Amino acid sequence: MARAAQSLCRLVLIVGLTLSLLPLQWVAVRLGMRLAERIPLLYHRIVCRIVGLRIERRGEMCTARPTLFACNHMSYLDVSVLGALIPGSFVAKREVADWPFFGWLAKLQRCVFVERRPGRAVGQRDEMTERLAAGDNLILFPEGTSSDGTRVIPFRSALFSAAERRAGGPPITVQPVSIAYSKLGGLPMPRYMRPYLAWYGEMQLVSHLWDVLGLAPVTVVVEFHQPVTIEQFASRKELAAHCQAIAAAGVSAAIHGVAPRAAAMGA
Repeated sequence: MARAAQSLCRLVLIVGLTLSLLPLQWVAVRLGMRLAERIPLLYHRIVCRIVGLRIERRGEMCTARPTLFACNHMSYLDVSVLGALIPGSFVAKREVADWPFFGWLAKLQRCVFVERRPGRAVGQRDEMTERLAAGDNLILFPEGTSSDGTRVIPFRSALFSAAERRAGGPPITVQPVSIAYSKLGGLPMPRYMRPYLAWYGEMQLVSHLWDVLGLAPVTVVVEFHQPVTIEQFASRKELAAHCQAIAAAGVSAAIHGVAPRAAAMGA
């Protein structure tokens, strides 16, 4: 009963927060205001606090604009965690646009929706390039899907195509990012508990979210790794492989409790 009451309370708070900020975000997006980028930062930070996600930030987030942030993906929670730290828009699969409620929220955060069909690669690259050329940061999940959190799926090189084009000047900066849910209630999270945070396969969103809202506080390690550009690699496939290897190493270090290379900063 206590977990159910906690889930309900957290859900009510999130819905209330969402409904209170929606009108302001809608106006900001329609008027093309920079506020449309700041409101999601505030929103996701509050959501993380409500849900009990304690973010441990490692490394330095790239401040150059535009930057393409390439991150591993294991849950819808990643959106709020990264959205609380990075001023930018997500690159999401086309199906998300049609999801009830969540699709509307994604559109209000100015997400770039991409299709998995190979024939759409050029159009998707152009849309992403236009957004980068306008100075917008983009947050990319190059795995193309979410995982169980114990491994990082190979990154799809096609999703890095926008990094091949220059946004009216220097090559696009790409920053690998790793995210890992490392502790539950202050204790190291055992392997069998990771599916409670990860959302993948045929898991049902509503029931999974309800269970997540009933959990004890969760520590999330987000590490920003050394930025790179396409010019440092022979091809975008090599760029994708590099970012995947870096993200995988970051996830492994976080879930095994390896100390960060530099002092961590709380978000």
